[in-house]
Amino acid sequence: MLEITSPQNPKIKQVLHLRDKRERDQTGLFLIEGYREILRASDAGWQISQLMICPELFLGTNEPALIQRLSDKKCEIISLTPKVFEKISYRDRPDGLLSIAPQKNLQLKDLETSKKNPFYVVAEAIEKPGNLGTILRSSDGVGVDGLIVCDRCTDIYNPNVVRASVGTLFTVKTVQSAGDETLQWLRDQKIQILAATPSATKEFTEVNLTGPIAIAVGTEQLGLSERWMKEAAIQVRIPMLGVADSLNVAMATTLLLYEALRQRRHAN
Repeated sequence: MLEITSPQNPKIKQVLHLRDKRERDQTGLFLIEGYREILRASDAGWQISQLMICPELFLGTNEPALIQRLSDKKCEIISLTPKVFEKISYRDRPDGLLSIAPQKNLQLKDLETSKKNPFYVVAEAIEKPGNLGTILRSSDGVGVDGLIVCDRCTDIYNPNVVRASVGTLFTVKTVQSAGDETLQWLRDQKIQILAATPSATKEFTEVNLTGPIAIAVGTEQLGLSERWMKEAAIQVRIPMLGVADSLNVAMATTLLLYEALRQRRHAN
């Protein structure tokens, strides 16, 4: 096992460079930090090419089994000193595991289209990695058929997206696509778009969400663009009884997703 004690080592510099989107785009690689996140990536069949470990920072007793599993799959295992590991970690409390993996750049054609009532989420121009990560987590929770990130402002392979998703980036089919291309694909697949807007006459619990549907959500500040609102066959509102006129985009998405799940389970 290779051991690294210097923060000037080229492998350490590579990890630091992968925090930058440009480097991720150029290399096609990204970072996965944390036991749970790496385990979920492995369970989902993602190839992990390199694993950096620091046993002094481990939080439990399950780490050796994961390390052995990845080693058996020809993953390079590299041991770091606590000081060096803390330099590459982007967490307040590192747990001694950080890996490098190749990206999977799925396209719209890779999404499931044969189901009777497909269920998608479209996230247009989400800006904050934490919100995108939470949308992934909720999407995984309700079992959507895919998440389509349109006109991206946040890279889905941003380390903070991976972290906020708690590894569900690896369990939800996620596609990055242009808005026009996505709209045409949804039309071709005969999938209705649902949009939430304060001006809608019906609340989100009053419409039928059991058919082929894509729940579309937009930017934190402005919501969905006019183009998407015009295409939305279903418009709903989330009741707001206090002084705030809207919810955080990730919270709103979660409410809509779980209402769709409730209806679909009762319809079966």
